[in-house]
Amino acid sequence: MTRSTILGRQGSQKGGAVVAIWNDILPDSREDFFEWHNREHIPERVSIPGFLRGRRYVGIDAQPEFFTLYDTKGMSVVTSPAYLEKLQNPTPWTARAVKSFTALSRSLCSVESSFGSGSGGLMMTVRFEVAKGRETKMLTAVREHVSPNLIARPGIVRVRLCLAELEASSIKSAEKKGHDHIPVPGWILLVEGGAEAGALKAACDEIVCQRALVALGAIGIVKHDLYCLQRDLFADG
Repeated sequence: MTRSTILGRQGSQKGGAVVAIWNDILPDSREDFFEWHNREHIPERVSIPGFLRGRRYVGIDAQPEFFTLYDTKGMSVVTSPAYLEKLQNPTPWTARAVKSFTALSRSLCSVESSFGSGSGGLMMTVRFEVAKGRETKMLTAVREHVSPNLIARPGIVRVRLCLAELEASSIKSAEKKGHDHIPVPGWILLVEGGAEAGALKAACDEIVCQRALVALGAIGIVKHDLYCLQRDLFADG
């Protein structure tokens, strides 16, 4: 069942799209990575029409160590000529910095549901895949039970379900040169906390643990990674 088929049956509670990136950095490239990401790359991305915000997180209990999230107005933004032009024509600094990435995963996703408001300084990313034929059950459960239960827990300020657009995520580009077979996480829960990391972790351990999501149709390993915000930039500066 395709994502469009699921949406045709269920509808969508929330629009928008995100670019979600997980990566490690080679040890001798960390300083260059921070300078490039802070001073050039995030500002460049949020300058693209339709990009709203760019954030980088560092792991508290996570693998890979870094998580970068770009919020956009919709999927048309991340398939637009303006965005693709940046991917196909990376700056010299970008070309050098990206070579230091390891353990890279990347998804271009539609935001299928959103609960809560604003953002928190803590982020749990939950990555998983769903068995064929179980997508509708999972989508309904996340919208009607999982996300409402999470947002009701102390310290949780926002919960979003994001579904990857495989074709858009898999476009080959000059920026990806040297990184073959980049994994594309299919289903992603972004759970933001505005209090203590322990409260966020406890809620996720209970409500979106491996056992709970497998019962709803998840397959393989459910990956939970806890991050803290390092860099945040809105399109309006």
